[in-house]
Amino acid sequence: MGRIVTQVKITNFTDAAKNIEIDALVDTSASYLTLPSAWKARLGDLEKIEDVEVETATGEIRQAEIYGAVRIKVANFREVTDEVLFLEMQANEEGEYEPLVGYVVLEKIPVAVDMLGHRLVKVRALDLK
Repeated sequence: MGRIVTQVKITNFTDAAKNIEIDALVDTSASYLTLPSAWKARLGDLEKIEDVEVETATGEIRQAEIYGAVRIKVANFREVTDEVLFLEMQANEEGEYEPLVGYVVLEKIPVAVDMLGHRLVKVRALDLK
């Protein structure tokens, strides 16, 4: 199975000058837009919503923090307002982190994952069933 990496712009809801533009891994097993804690200051003053426990892909239970509100723009899709989860992450050998775009953001836009084309596609109709 391939990896889907997409452009994401995260902007402080009350201070548009505080923003981050990144490439992030689309991870439909993750719930939130997940960023390294090391980037928290780059988004300025955000309201801390709560401390949470998260389970990583390796099954490890870790502590994380949810902050908001932020504007999130994934690729060329519409911008949404949501929260962001900050997690202590280890940088790779090049000093880079791997932020994640989780399913909550994807559903709010709404976009779906095209597994054959390894891309995100706009959902044609919202599910009201």
